[in-house]
Amino acid sequence: MLKGGAMNSVPPKISSANTRFAVVVVAITALGMAATVYFFNPAAHHFYPVCQFHRLTGWNCPGCGGTRALYALLHGDFLTALRDNALLVAGLAATAARGGWFALNRLRGRPNGDFFLTRWLLPLLVAMGVFGVLRNLPAFAFLSP
Repeated sequence: MLKGGAMNSVPPKISSANTRFAVVVVAITALGMAATVYFFNPAAHHFYPVCQFHRLTGWNCPGCGGTRALYALLHGDFLTALRDNALLVAGLAATAARGGWFALNRLRGRPNGDFFLTRWLLPLLVAMGVFGVLRNLPAFAFLSP
């Protein structure tokens, strides 16, 4: 708090050392998770969490089949990954494209903004909702895992 009880509305700057540390921790965690999924097939090993939405309703949520899709992608089976969860495959492709764009800007010495823009949140939530509804309709059964 500042003098007179006013709040400082500007958040503190994050140092580049903290940013690098966070990137390393996230990268190690992601590699560990990918290695787990790569070596342990979700269809054969039952230590993976069960989708509670599917268990309670019998319907597929937007994330159902995501772990199996990741397993298929890690083993180079793109078509199976698309069949298990097309939204995950599209999301990973978009994230990789955005990461490539960030890396290219950094190599060129251009400034980068936020990785995920706030204005993308509503369209992403709408897309997830539409995908979740469509994959439970008989006409779009090809979207179900």
